[in-house]
Amino acid sequence: MKISRILHAGYVFESDQTIIAFDPLFENPFSRNCYAFPNVEFDYKQIKNLKFDAVFISHYHDDHCSFESLNLIDRATPIYIYCLYDEMILLIKKLGFTNVHQIEINITLQIGPFEITPRTALDADVDSIFHIKAKNYHVLNVVDSWIDLSTLDLLARQTPWDLILWPFQTMQELEVIAPSRLPRANTQLPPEWLEQLQILKPKYIVPSSCQFIHENWSWYNQAFFPITYQQFEQDILAILPQTKVIRLNPSVSITLNERGVNFSESLSWIKPIGNQNVDYDFNKNRVPPRQ
Repeated sequence: MKISRILHAGYVFESDQTIIAFDPLFENPFSRNCYAFPNVEFDYKQIKNLKFDAVFISHYHDDHCSFESLNLIDRATPIYIYCLYDEMILLIKKLGFTNVHQIEINITLQIGPFEITPRTALDADVDSIFHIKAKNYHVLNVVDSWIDLSTLDLLARQTPWDLILWPFQTMQELEVIAPSRLPRANTQLPPEWLEQLQILKPKYIVPSSCQFIHENWSWYNQAFFPITYQQFEQDILAILPQTKVIRLNPSVSITLNERGVNFSESLSWIKPIGNQNVDYDFNKNRVPPRQ
């Protein structure tokens, strides 16, 4: 099983010539003013020639279900989206897609060698997470949600997981909107995350999702993400010393095989720009501007 990072929570999974995209984003910036960090460019000519066997979308937020990105994909591609609103299905069909499905929780879908089972996220009205199986390898894609406790019971039956894509950064959205009303950020991983990961016992874990910056002048760039790659790895190894943390930058690919994880040929349609091993510079003492 080959897994490649696109951007944010976007991934490409490949096995036996079957290619599936999850939450594909082909934009920088995305969601209007979220700039890829590390920085990348996209080769749109190559992207338009890609042939995915399916696209899975975890939820309808525009950093996961982007119409600008979907517009680059072949209209015959099956689209599977978790969304409680029929309007989203209609909007995707208006783009010209002829094979659009509203996926159901705990119903396994077979796409070539892949078995993909959507699971309940903590915010079940919005999010879903994915259990992805192929070649007897089990991958959990938590996207950028939190795991519902009933879902955790189901996932615990699969331990140890071969690989987990984990949303490693908490976001200070309310804190940067009204900083005077909230306490200073916690730069440690939430204890609930650590408890869940101890139950799931992943062999490998990828710090996934988030990792973007805003405009150069924005004070948010030192205030939005209190957890860095370095902090994530440190906290994970403290509780799971046998787990290997793998940083997967945009375009980078890994392959799961009987020997573990190996780095593979990167995606040719994503061009890394500049230093790719940058880390977020969170400043807990940053004083927000008055206006």
